[in-house]
Amino acid sequence: MPAREPGLLRGEDTALIRPYVLTPEERRERRLQRGRRRSLWLAAYGYDAGPRWIHGVEVAG
Repeated sequence: MPAREPGLLRGEDTALIRPYVLTPEERRERRLQRGRRRSLWLAAYGYDAGPRWIHGVEVAG
């Protein structure tokens, strides 16, 4: 088998997927998780900024 000449990589020729590119669903999930973590952190310091729904039950605000 002959050796391949080194050359430039073209995006059309490779099947690589950039790991930092997120689908819209992944972005949505990360945004929701970030909001939950922020609410928990604020609650630890006495601020009520939490979600209005916890496990499907509406909580008083």
